Order: sequence, then C-alpha cells, then structure tokens
Amino acid sequence: MPYEEIDLSAVKTYKAGERTSKVHNRLEATPLRPGMTLRQFLAGLPAVLKAEELKAVARAVVAAKNNGRPIIAMIGGHVIKTGCGPILADLMANGFITHLAANGSVAVHDAELACWGRTSEDVAAQLADGSFGMADDTAELINTAAIRAARVGEGFGEALGALLVERNAPHLANALLARSFRMKIPFTLHVALGTDIVHQHPSADGAAIGKASLRDFRILAATVSQLGKGGVVLNLGSAVIMPEVFLKTLAVARNVNGDVSGFTTANFDMIQHYRPTVNVVQRPVLQCGQGYAITGHHEIMIPLLAATIHEYA
Repeated sequence: MPYEEIDLSAVKTYKAGERTSKVHNRLEATPLRPGMTLRQFLAGLPAVLKAEELKAVARAVVAAKNNGRPIIAMIGGHVIKTGCGPILADLMANGFITHLAANGSVAVHDAELACWGRTSEDVAAQLADGSFGMADDTAELINTAAIRAARVGEGFGEALGALLVERNAPHLANALLARSFRMKIPFTLHVALGTDIVHQHPSADGAAIGKASLRDFRILAATVSQLGKGGVVLNLGSAVIMPEVFLKTLAVARNVNGDVSGFTTANFDMIQHYRPTVNVVQRPVLQCGQGYAITGHHEIMIPLLAATIHEYA
C-alpha cells in the first residue's frame, strides 16, 4: 500500500528577482591582480561576514586613536612565539595601542627574546628529564622584577620593562616590555601562580608576584574605566586568563565609575574558545557596543589587522 504524498502543485511561489535577498553581486570580491596595493586588496574583498568585520575592527581602532579613547591589546604567549611582537610594537609606537595587558607567558617569551634573541624550549623533550622550565636566568629576571615591583610600588610589567632597559638587554628594539616602559605606555602582567616556568624556581616569591600582579589589575581597571563611548579592547590569543581578568576589571570600572559602555571588543584566535566569546565578545557589549570574533592564525591575522589599521588611518 503506497504512503500518501503531498501535492506540490498547490505550493505558492514567487519571483526570485522580486524577493528580498541577503547577497547581491555588488558584494562580490574583485579578482586579484599583480601589483595591487593593500588598499585595493581590502576594497576588493567580499563585502560580507568576516571581511567586513575585520575592516570594522580596524576602523574602530583608528577612531579610538583619533578621539583619544583607550585601545587595549590583551595578549597570550603564542602571539609572541609566532613573531608578532614587532607588529604590536609598531602599533604601540603609532598610537594604535595605548595599553598592553598580558598573561605571565608573554613576560617569559618577550623577556627571553629581548635578552637572548630566542625563546620557546622543547617542552616534550625537556619534560622527560625534568629540565623543562629550569632556565635560571629567565627566572632571576622575572622574579626580581616581581620583588622590585612589590617593594617600590611599580607595576609588574613596568618593573620588568625597566630591568630590561637598565640591564641593556641586547635585543630591546622589538621587546614590548622595554618599548612600553620607554614610551610610558602601561604594560600590565596578570599572573596565575603556578602557570609560568619562573614559579618553579626558589627565587619565586609568591607574595611579591601576587602583590605586583594585583597592582597591575588595578592599573588595567583604571584604563578600562575610560573605555566608554569609543574605546577598543583586542584579545589576541589569550583563551582564559585575559578574558577573565578583563571581565573583572570591567565590573570594577562600572561599579566605581558608573556607565562604561559603547566600546568595541574583538577576539582574534585560532579557535573561538568559550571565555573569550562570552567575556570579551558578548557580555561586555550587551547593553551598548559591538563585539567581533575573527578566527585565524596569529602570524597571518595580526599583521593583516595591523596593515588594515594603517591603511584606514
């Protein structure tokens, strides 16, 4: 016995040419050609989805600079390991980053590159024999900075940048910690105890690390309190620490200063994780503002973002 079939002759139809459509040929890309300028390349991207969002983030950064609003770049260690430090240093030098905020791994990699021109050990090989993270010169430098910051009232990142400059580290040109110190731009370090290789050493002083990192929390909260109506927060490669820190600084800023809204947030990472999605892209701009999530490898997306910012400046 055959089953009943619906009679399609009864469907109601319309003309595609008269329908409201979301995609038009004016949104399509322009074919690439040799010798194109970057501006021509950007103009020729498909005018949809992430291509438009990348441009929107860049325009927001340029507008923030022009209007004197904070531009916070929160970064994870992999951003430094993939060679993007000089790109961020250039953005900072040109006023497109006004505050750097980082987890502890950034301090390790940036300081090692500044001092020795190399970083990132072979974790798998060195974990096997217990030598992973046992570089005493790295630990001495960063743990000394924590003790100094706690003792004299400097920020953690500020103290580490000062030490690099005072010791005349041989590769200071692109070291974010040193550059920020020289330019008097805040570089705050937000450390979770036990997450960084320097905590494995007898020179680690938990009280000093905690005090220095907490001071940097308050420094970041002061910057966040000024974000309203046009500031920008970029989260570049931090999956947990910086999104959590940012959410708490925003809570403090709104508690103390009232309305802090109308800013732009963006998360750039290889994978869109839970915490950056909710703590950077969504929750902070629910009432007012705009959040973006752009996925891609740091060594491609951060230079592309920087180039787009420069083109729109």
